[in-house]
Amino acid sequence: MLRFSFKGGHVQSIIWLTCHPHTLDNRKMTALLIICFCLILGSLGNPQFPEQEKDPKFWNAWAQRTLKNALTLQELNKNKAKNLILFLGDGMGIPTVTAARILKGQLNGQSGEETQLEMDKFPFVSLSKTYNTNAQVPDSAGTATAYLCGVKANEGTLGVSAAAVRSQCNTTQGNEVTSILKWAKDAGKSVGIVTTTRVNHATPSAAYAHCVDRDWYSDNEMPVEALQAGCKDIARQLFENIPNIDVIMGGGRKYMFPKNMSDVEYPNILKHSGTRKDGRNLVQEWVDRMKDKKNHYVWNKTQLLSLNPNNVDYLLGLFEPGDMMYDLERNTESDPSLTEMVDVAIKILKKNPSGFYLLVEGGRIDHGHHEGKAKQALHEAVEMDRAIGRAGLLTSDHETLTIVTADHSHVFSFGGYTPRGNTIFGLAPMLSDVDQKPFTSILYGNGPGYKVINGARENVSAVDYKGNNYQAQAAVPLNAETHGGEDVAVFAKGPLAHLLHGVHEQNYIPHVMAYAACIGEYREHCMSPSGSAGLRPAFSIVAVILSAARLLC
Repeated sequence: MLRFSFKGGHVQSIIWLTCHPHTLDNRKMTALLIICFCLILGSLGNPQFPEQEKDPKFWNAWAQRTLKNALTLQELNKNKAKNLILFLGDGMGIPTVTAARILKGQLNGQSGEETQLEMDKFPFVSLSKTYNTNAQVPDSAGTATAYLCGVKANEGTLGVSAAAVRSQCNTTQGNEVTSILKWAKDAGKSVGIVTTTRVNHATPSAAYAHCVDRDWYSDNEMPVEALQAGCKDIARQLFENIPNIDVIMGGGRKYMFPKNMSDVEYPNILKHSGTRKDGRNLVQEWVDRMKDKKNHYVWNKTQLLSLNPNNVDYLLGLFEPGDMMYDLERNTESDPSLTEMVDVAIKILKKNPSGFYLLVEGGRIDHGHHEGKAKQALHEAVEMDRAIGRAGLLTSDHETLTIVTADHSHVFSFGGYTPRGNTIFGLAPMLSDVDQKPFTSILYGNGPGYKVINGARENVSAVDYKGNNYQAQAAVPLNAETHGGEDVAVFAKGPLAHLLHGVHEQNYIPHVMAYAACIGEYREHCMSPSGSAGLRPAFSIVAVILSAARLLC
């Protein structure tokens, strides 16, 4: 029997190896010793936790500061929301939020666990029940209809009620439901959509489309019967259903151009060429329609960042033929980050004195998880958190209601009794007591990471488990990992954010936003019987200071 005892980050780990000489040859013994040595080195490399954390005064003082801040929330923000922002982390379940928090800290040289995400700083947090009307574990289309249109719907359908049936075109008419983006536009606000997926992908599509199949990206993906019955593809609806959406940014360029038309960025690469069978050039049609307005179409970062937002009223930015690149793989010279897109979008939208509504999707968190690539997914989540921080700097909580949530979760987890500061992509500090092999802290319940070599689980010490595209081990083999069915978090700040509390149905979210902004079905409650506003308008800090100065003078 061999015993290895070591300490790392003040966490003691003990590995016991029971070896029977008549069954374990020298090669196997050598392999086990190498694994143990790697585990020891990994633990020794973990950062020590701060010395101050040994003192109870540290924790008591921290808790007391938090309590003091919480007590200030007793004076609720009941202002009328001029601006509305919804950040949607696609697939960003609570385990993803926690892991992204640790990653953010570790990218800044900390152990990670004590780090605060921007969304962590929001004063109100609740839970959202994500099921679709016909699905216990939902998809992104039915959920988008819930948190954008205010009604739950069937999986795979966009902007239609549960009376509509997926892929059945003749169930569309009469079952359309409108979104908060339209309510805001009808109220005179500027509106925008920013996503890292295709702009006609599930999440953004529910803001403007009424479609019984989320996969009808262009007419090329639609069955002939649906086209003959008069159903429209999603890309077409983007430009026709709600004319003059002020800001649209993301991927999905190929769905806007005639079939086989060469892409501007990837010429002569057929898979990136246009897909439209009707021969329409939707981008050119948009440019022509907006020619008398301050409009710009851009397809790369240089063009985007060269714009002066003060001289732009309408912006269409399509930066990839399909989804945008993962942030880890993004060409930082030619492709804008989510933060950069959000920065430009808000600067354009906030010029409207009536305010704005902005939908921001960190859409590729979901894609990373589906591919079993946790590193890609978590870096996408960290980037979305940067964008949340940037939005906070450009707006005021006095007049802007900001909500951060997810549409659904994934079967993603991390565990294994890892010590403080263990790299989030690292190994658990022990071997399996069943197959005597190491395992990563991050694992999936199912997905493409399931691998069997010579009848046994793959030995992760033989692969680059910290690589960008490493597929974490999964319990059940699937080509694509699945969504999870648990509740997701809803973070809120700004006017009437306190209405998001406890556990709610997902479709409650746009009702709160509309109520706070007095739009859609919630316009009347803002007017008292005397005709004055029931909700008080928000005053900026500058306005308050100026008013006080006038009184003093």
